[in-house]
Amino acid sequence: MKLKLFLEEYAVCRLNNNSEIPTWIDTEKFYSITKTDDELSIVCLNNNIPSDIKSEKEWRILKILGPLDFSLIGILSKISGLLADNKISIFAISTYDTDYILIKEKDIKNACKILNCNGYEIE
Repeated sequence: MKLKLFLEEYAVCRLNNNSEIPTWIDTEKFYSITKTDDELSIVCLNNNIPSDIKSEKEWRILKILGPLDFSLIGILSKISGLLADNKISIFAISTYDTDYILIKEKDIKNACKILNCNGYEIE
């Protein structure tokens, strides 16, 4: 299985559930927006996030190269299990075509090494 490591650093932001989608999101690169009854959650580049926005910064993204068929089972589970066994926390985002795994910058080198040693190829 192949994964692609994004070069940029990302942030996970939390806004109130009734907030408008902000204009400060850089829509030229990867971003994800999820609205629930409790919150508006945004993953975007670290850049331009106002200081008053609650955010967790310094995440890197590993994209599972796809598209992945919906009938495939356990892909995200296996990767997250390998990383959990090595005390590496993740934040996962799934789309129609594939999965994205966010890993803190401080852990990315070790995460890539672990995945490489377990048969994953990282671009």
